[in-house]
Amino acid sequence: MQKNLLKHLIACLILLGVSITLSSAQNVTLTGTIYDSNRQPLPGVSVVIEGTTKGTASDMNGGYAIKDVAPGTYTLVASFIGYNTQKLTVKAGGTSNPIANIVLTENTVMLNTAVAIGYGKTAKKDLTGSVTAITNKDFNKGNVVSPAQLIAGKIAGVNVTQGTGAPGSSARIRIRGGSSLNASNDPLIVIDGVPVDNNTLSGSADPLSMINSADIESMTVLKDASAAAIYGSRAANGVIIITTKRGSGNRLSVEFNSTNSIGRINKTIDVLTGDEYRAMLDTLGASSNDTLGNFKRRLLAGTANTDWQDEVYRQAFSSENNLSIAGGIKQLPYRINIGFLKQEGVLDRSLMDRFSGGINLSPTFFKDHLKVDVNAKYTVAEFFFANQGAIGSAVTFDPTQPVLADSTSELYNGYFEWLDNKKKPNVLAPRNPVGLINQREDNSSTNRLLGNVQLDYKMHFLPELRTNLNLGMDKSHGQGNVMVPATAASDFFSKGTSSEYVEDKSNQLLEFYFNYLKQIKAHKIDVTAGYSYQDWIRERPAFPRFTAAGDSVLAPAGIPFKTQNTLVSFYGRINYSLLQKYLVTVTVREDGSSRFSPENRWGTFPSVAFAWRAIDEFRPNNWLSDLKVRLGWGITGQQDILSDYPYIPNYSQGDSSSMYQFGNTYYNVLRPDGYDANIKWEQTETQNIGIDFGFIKNRIAISLDLYKKSTDDLLNTVPVPAGTNFTNNVLTNVGAIENKGIEVSINTIPITGKNIEWELNVNGTYNKNMITKLTTIDKDNDVGVLTGGIGGGTGNTIQVHTVGYSTNTFYVYKHKLDANGNPIQPLAVSGAKQDTVQFEDLNGDGQITSDDRYRYKNPEAPFFAGLTTRFTYKRISFAMGVRGAFGLYIYDNVNSQLGNKINLDASKNYINNVTSDYLTTNFKRPLYFSDYYIKNASYVRIDNISLSYDFSQLTKKFGLRAGVFVQNAAVFTKYKGLDPEVAGGIDNNVYPRPRIMGLNISLSL
Repeated sequence: MQKNLLKHLIACLILLGVSITLSSAQNVTLTGTIYDSNRQPLPGVSVVIEGTTKGTASDMNGGYAIKDVAPGTYTLVASFIGYNTQKLTVKAGGTSNPIANIVLTENTVMLNTAVAIGYGKTAKKDLTGSVTAITNKDFNKGNVVSPAQLIAGKIAGVNVTQGTGAPGSSARIRIRGGSSLNASNDPLIVIDGVPVDNNTLSGSADPLSMINSADIESMTVLKDASAAAIYGSRAANGVIIITTKRGSGNRLSVEFNSTNSIGRINKTIDVLTGDEYRAMLDTLGASSNDTLGNFKRRLLAGTANTDWQDEVYRQAFSSENNLSIAGGIKQLPYRINIGFLKQEGVLDRSLMDRFSGGINLSPTFFKDHLKVDVNAKYTVAEFFFANQGAIGSAVTFDPTQPVLADSTSELYNGYFEWLDNKKKPNVLAPRNPVGLINQREDNSSTNRLLGNVQLDYKMHFLPELRTNLNLGMDKSHGQGNVMVPATAASDFFSKGTSSEYVEDKSNQLLEFYFNYLKQIKAHKIDVTAGYSYQDWIRERPAFPRFTAAGDSVLAPAGIPFKTQNTLVSFYGRINYSLLQKYLVTVTVREDGSSRFSPENRWGTFPSVAFAWRAIDEFRPNNWLSDLKVRLGWGITGQQDILSDYPYIPNYSQGDSSSMYQFGNTYYNVLRPDGYDANIKWEQTETQNIGIDFGFIKNRIAISLDLYKKSTDDLLNTVPVPAGTNFTNNVLTNVGAIENKGIEVSINTIPITGKNIEWELNVNGTYNKNMITKLTTIDKDNDVGVLTGGIGGGTGNTIQVHTVGYSTNTFYVYKHKLDANGNPIQPLAVSGAKQDTVQFEDLNGDGQITSDDRYRYKNPEAPFFAGLTTRFTYKRISFAMGVRGAFGLYIYDNVNSQLGNKINLDASKNYINNVTSDYLTTNFKRPLYFSDYYIKNASYVRIDNISLSYDFSQLTKKFGLRAGVFVQNAAVFTKYKGLDPEVAGGIDNNVYPRPRIMGLNISLSL
């Protein structure tokens, strides 16, 4: 039996070996070469057997080999970025290795991608101006509340300064630098064809935060005048066109996205702890001759160790959930979305709840001759505004005092407060930070309806001619109330306060334009001509302010406010193309604004641009895949001058300091405002030279732009002769500003293959800003216009506008340094002697006066850059965004106020904390205008990091992706303050931005 078993085993092994040999002999290797349309080999092309994961990538010579393929008929799928995917059926059998060569044709979809340019779209390859479009797949990810955060660091020439950490806070957007001193420097925002108002509504936050970022499909930035002049008097600061998502096709698509995160502040102002404070007082007592002062300080100091910043800040939770349903019923594509956002602020009690809903319908009629686009978005937001005065108070308040003096007392609700000898709040002392937050109720709600109906009709008798009618509106209603109890120390003397407010805004739009598009052999003509009417109304009733009990009026209701302005426009554009190689765009817009007198009401804004698609001169070419040269010139305007009636004499309500008494009652008075009958819009002329490169089948794409922006008729406040107006200074058109710069954008795909892809994009901008004129007759010794109010003293400013310098240049004294490079401290509390010792006598007159101040640096970084990268391997995705600003300087107003001995003055029966900077300088008094406080704030910020995994292969029936992210991950800077990124350049009482860590889950059907 054992012999028979052995025979059977040997036979089985022989048969198995024969089977393996035969099987191996039957399997083949699929080989071939991948070529482009010019028969040049293509490396890095993914070649996969359809329906399987079996595949490879072509080598440097375009060759590929898929080994160990069983006999049969297969479909090979070859794909490569920038080329059309190609399928090829091959038959594998016998012992031969079949050769399957594949030719890929260039994919022109990328170049033909439609880009919004204002009143229409054009192919990317036909653009003549400086235009950048970012789609939703490239947006910054994470806890994104405002649309501005989606493009931060991604576009050359566009500098997005993040808002504060307050829920719904706005971000400052600057496109190629600021063009104005006293008018708006914000770009025009157009949402689905409706230009919207950027002014904040009472009781709201950033107007853009009322738009659900999850609904945005793309954002297109028109940077130069040749691209933006179609918007005329509102385009001097550039234009951002936001397009929201739409439904398409007949397939039902359901998507749900949930983002949940935790935010924490990662840095606080460096002030002394309670123990450090007491130790400092001991040191002062031992080394100072001020015996009485030191005794009183020690008497006022407590025994607690209170970190007031820790008391007012918290860990903040945010949750955003969005559901969208899209599809189509016959010829009715639709998309419906709802979203809910709950965003807590890191300052205790601050909160924003936002509910948003939207619908888009895109039906077509008459065999697609009539296209209808209906958009409606409704948002309800509720805010709790925590008292931000607690931020500054938390820095200054004595750390040796407890939060609660007597938890059982109704007086000041038990909070410790500095009191006088009558147990009433010391009117000069700061208030308890925790008390400021917990004893103020500030609630508001905002409703916004934004929508439009757009009818686009292609003529039956002349299909080249289209007409477009756009009816839009943007309506907002905000209301709120503020309540402070009578027991709160902050409003003790008024017995508390109770007030309310209401505001309504209405924006209505009617636009109609014709478009004629005709291709005649080598000529392509695209003509647009239209009319626009837009009307804004803003209304605010007046309410009296009461005591907390409502039993008496603290301030009368005053006068209700209502204002209206209207803009009427005619515009036209001609796009001409010859041989699809030479492109010309000519635009003109005529605007009439009610904000100006009839003599100055109308303005003309022309532009012209030329582009040469030079790549056609170099075909065929193995390494150069795109080359285009662009030239542009144009004039745009700025009519957002912050007032609707600046050309006529108006009366406005006086403030509390100018009330008039009748009997025992004080009444507000009406006072005349200054005016300029000849005021008109600012006008900006832009010149642009650009060149676009593409290398290695556009795996490397480079855009380079050089520009110059010159703003004339700049609005500036200048003195007027006494008796000629209702004010000593009047806002009028007298100045000029110039911005020059260079932008570079580099988009690359270093690695691409079957299961792997790496994208790396870098952009950088250099912008030089300079004032070239400020008054009718500029004088060599003219200081300029003082600006930049700071905390400390009364009416102090730290910046100046001067001809020959950048706007908002810091205007300071030059501080002397000792042998160790430390600033010399004042010798006395007052007197000219100590000033002479510590500051440089720059004009050499032997004394220190305001004439010794000099212009030193400015708060706008001349160079800023961004880097984004995205790496995918199979189902894993990693993305990171980095921003940086270089040559950036800010004024450290926190240390200039709190880094001196005056804060320890006990003569007023209270003491304040000091920053640790005092231990370095030992300044005896505030030196607000010292250049010591102008700090280099250049930084590199890792804005966001995300890592996600696609679980769809496990779920089969639905898509599932989950990921984690970090926002504001790290900041690298020499600046020792809270945050180097401060809009305006004055660091004072800023609501800190948190570091946010979160989880995102996306489901799709």
